[in-house]
This record gives sequence, C-alpha cells and structure tokens, in this order.
Amino acid sequence: MQPSDFSMQSAVDLGARKAALEREAKRQAEASSGTANPYAIDITEENFQTEVLERSLRAPVVLAVLANWSEQAKQVEAALDRLAVGAGGQWFLAKIDTEATPQLAQALRAPTVPMVAMVIGGQVVPGPTGGATEEQLREWLSQIFEGLRQQGVLPQDYTGLGEQEAPGQPEEPSGSSAQAEAAAAVQRGDYAAAEQVYTRLLEADPGDETAKTGLAQVRLIARVHGLDANAVRKAAADDPADVDAQCKVADIDMYGGKFEDAFARLVETVRRTRDEERDRARTHLLGLFEVLPPGDPRVAKARRALTSALF
Repeated sequence: MQPSDFSMQSAVDLGARKAALEREAKRQAEASSGTANPYAIDITEENFQTEVLERSLRAPVVLAVLANWSEQAKQVEAALDRLAVGAGGQWFLAKIDTEATPQLAQALRAPTVPMVAMVIGGQVVPGPTGGATEEQLREWLSQIFEGLRQQGVLPQDYTGLGEQEAPGQPEEPSGSSAQAEAAAAVQRGDYAAAEQVYTRLLEADPGDETAKTGLAQVRLIARVHGLDANAVRKAAADDPADVDAQCKVADIDMYGGKFEDAFARLVETVRRTRDEERDRARTHLLGLFEVLPPGDPRVAKARRALTSALF
C-alpha cells in the first residue's frame, strides 16, 4: 500500500464495520443460547430517531453508550440487560457502541464510556457515567421512575423494575401482553394493528390512561409516516390559514419532541380562524394533548392558552 492509499477516514470505517460485525455476532450467539435481552436494540445513525426518540414517546428508553474494549462497559451492559429483562418490557435498552457508530457517539458528547441516560418523551435525563454496579443502576432507575410518577409523566402503578424473583421460581414478565402486542405492531410498522389493540383496551376500560396515551401516540406516528417535512413546513409558512398544513407541522413537531412548539402553533391557528376551520384546529390540538401523559405541565399550560384563544 502506498502512503497516499491510506486515510484516517478509511481506518475509522473499517474499525466501525469490524465492531458492528462483532456486536452482531454477539447478539446472534445470545439469541441462539436463549440469553438475549428481547428488550434491547443496537442503535445506529439510521435508527436513532425511530428507536430512541420515537420509542421514548411510548415508553422510557435507557440509552447506554458502550465500547467493547471497556470492561466497565461490559459489566454495565450486562447489568442493564438483566434489569431490562426483569422489568418485562416496561422500558427498552438502546445500546450505542462507540466503535461501531463513532459519529453518533461523538454527536452525543458522552464524557466517558460507559455512560447511561434515560430518554422519555424525547427528553434526555443524564445518568451514571463510568463503572456502576447493578444495584447502583437499579437505584438510579428507581429514583427516575419515582420522580416521573410524581410529575404525572408515568402512571402511579408503574414500577419500571418488575418484582424481585423468588428463590427457585422463574420471574413472570410484568409487562401487559396487550402493550407488548401493540409495541410489536409498531415495531413492524403495522400502525393499524397497534391502534386496534389500544382501541380494545379502551373499550374494556374507558378510563385506561395508558391505553389512551398509547392510542394517541400510535395515531401520531401513523400520520407523520411518509410526510415530506420540508414541503409541509413551506405550505404552512405560505398560508398560515391552511389548517391542514398547520396540523401536519404540529404533528411533525410533536414527533420530534417539540411539544410546546406544536401546541403554540395550533393555539395560534385557533386564534386566527373561525367556525369549522377553528373547530378542526381545536380538535386536532386536543388530540395532541393525549400524546403526553395526564398531568404533564406543558399540556396544562397549552390548555390555558387554548381557552384564552377561544374566548
């Protein structure tokens, strides 16, 4: 090889490819042996939006920045895998390998490896960095979930950690089979099937807030699927009175975690429109309120703004 044939970029690409292949081989070996964590996924630049940000609208996502060369990272990964399996699907584990996806790791600006964070509703809550024991990670998760329950972001009966396994007895998954069915449908892109699951839950219990939120989130994801964001934003900017365009931009903002921007856009649309157009914007906004859990302060603020716009 001549000196001119070599570049740092090619070295990085080869290293990332090798790391990705090694992680895939590890995942397949775990699956074959029955030790794989069904609630974990390897994150890349291509699936970060869907598997971390979008998924966090439906359930908490624990983001772990890892590296195969780090023994501490291996220990943290194993501990998180056990905790995720024990939780029975109440949250998902998103793994970022700094060797397999170096650009994504750099974009996250992780101060060290391993690093752990919680992503909920598109928002990131920092967690432990460096080595952490399973008990320390369990305590951190417990504190995060308790705070989210107090804020009304999570239901009061949400544990996030499942029950402790009794000696000599296998642990039963604590996640709802219906919730798991809906999550699987969304994962394969069958939004209609997921909507049917949540509709059945609400028919059985109209007061099921978790199902109500899940239904609103699935409908949002289905609406934004396939939208041309640039074209939609241009249409909304060109004609502020175009309620359909304003609703589509609000959906895109909600999908991207810009909840307050989405609410403000539709409140202003309500303010500037009348009669049927106003009612369409108002109804769409009320539907977006249900994407977030009951008691979310951003919804309360937007409801007050909506009342002011109406009267």
